[in-house]
Amino acid sequence: MSDYLIKSLVHDGQLRAYAIDATQTVSTAQQYHDTWQSSSAALGRTLIGTLLLSAASLSGDETLAVNINGGGPVGKIIAEGNANGTVRGSIQAPHVKLTLNKNNKIDVKNAVGTNGFMTVTKDLGLKEPFTGQVPLVSGELGEDFTYYLAASEQIPSAVALSVFVNNDNSIAAAGGFLLQVLPDATEEVIADLEKRLEELPLVSEMMLKGKKPEDILDVLFGAENVKILDKMDIKYECKCSKEHFAELMATLPKKDLEELIAKDQGAEAVCHFCNKKYQFDEAELTAILEHSYDK
Repeated sequence: MSDYLIKSLVHDGQLRAYAIDATQTVSTAQQYHDTWQSSSAALGRTLIGTLLLSAASLSGDETLAVNINGGGPVGKIIAEGNANGTVRGSIQAPHVKLTLNKNNKIDVKNAVGTNGFMTVTKDLGLKEPFTGQVPLVSGELGEDFTYYLAASEQIPSAVALSVFVNNDNSIAAAGGFLLQVLPDATEEVIADLEKRLEELPLVSEMMLKGKKPEDILDVLFGAENVKILDKMDIKYECKCSKEHFAELMATLPKKDLEELIAKDQGAEAVCHFCNKKYQFDEAELTAILEHSYDK
């Protein structure tokens, strides 16, 4: 069964809620990057957060990129999403496996680190992209996406991101939700939401017991209070191509291209989103050199 995301309104439009099953999406990322436990959880949570943020704030051909660098051992994490439910990402250090934390859970906080920032860049089709940056307040990432929405976009929100990694590094479950408080929300509804969030099990634990995104929303709010607006398929998808890399190589200084031709008689380009490799022989590099932007 393919991954999907649910969009809904709750309590007659007092809240907006999104819930997602991203198990196959995160699993694809794990396989592309050969991530180990801590790196899998950190990259997976970033991908889930990016999908939720994209669903909540984008439309049409708009895109966004999330860049997280907390100074931890996993290094920089990048994810790119769009309004159509596709995402791709990369992690600087895929082979990180820390000891479990005091709650016997994957130690995402220390893997990511808290000495750094989360940067979100949105391409909304305007002359300049919108960029918002906030310091990492948790390193667990759910709280960091929550803080970004409150600080940078002034939207009171709650974000939960969860990835369960098997002992063999495969992904057993990955999902999450994003809740937004709308202007007409009453104090009673907000107080009830806060209470329910405190009592809610981890999303991945609920998913391992068979619960789907809509079931998680029902647990949070009661089925009678949830109005589902849309169900959208999601997936990990890389847009790389040999043509794209040729265009990038054409922006290199001419002397660098000439050196590749003279010394190596070819070049290899590797996509950092899917690790696919593209080979360029001497003739192809010569053609790129002829169209180089460095005249």
